[in-house]
Amino acid sequence: MAARRDGTQDKRPQRQAAPIPSAQEPPLSLERIIATAVELLDAEGIDGLKMRRLADRLGSGAMSLYWHVSNKDEVFDLALDSVLEYRGSPQLSESPDWRQAVVHMLEDWRASMLRHPWSASLLPRRALGPNILARLELLGGILSRAGVDEADLNGAIWSLWNYVMGATITRANFDLSDEDMLAGQQRLAHLSQEYPTIERARLLLDNDWDGVFRKGVDFLLDGLVPRQ
Repeated sequence: MAARRDGTQDKRPQRQAAPIPSAQEPPLSLERIIATAVELLDAEGIDGLKMRRLADRLGSGAMSLYWHVSNKDEVFDLALDSVLEYRGSPQLSESPDWRQAVVHMLEDWRASMLRHPWSASLLPRRALGPNILARLELLGGILSRAGVDEADLNGAIWSLWNYVMGATITRANFDLSDEDMLAGQQRLAHLSQEYPTIERARLLLDNDWDGVFRKGVDFLLDGLVPRQ
């Protein structure tokens, strides 16, 4: 116990110094914890992120993590926000081609989540961090300068959010092989009287995910700010 100036003992618990890493392992840091958490989530999904398992990957004790993060929820928040950082040009928001700016940001957002499929299912359940908030601020600013009315801005942002989320989750979980898709389309051919439109469009054979995503963005943007 620490001695007070009056000579009595201070009975409050004293915070100990953070443990010093051994020479064989790099120093434990918040950045290293988050990078390793992202690797663990990529490999094993949301259910695979356990503090002890994370500590094992870092070569440290589980209690050492708590010098840098409060709990597992904070690890989720920080890992999620780290993969959603937008690294586009700062001048993008001032581009005269506002549509291209929006498309670029939304395609980057989708690509980031597809690289880390757990992020799409985790995002609606976590607090919004600075990186995703920065994306939404950038998106709102571009749409506002493009002419979207203030009264419609929230609806526009959430519509694009919902589209990106839905497109990402569908793509990440659509696990049919080319053979499965062909078999499904052939089955539709025998049911063309019941499903004539999607059979004619060969819906189940369309695997141009990127092209379809871009077309969908164009449809939404045309509705928000019609082309002149």
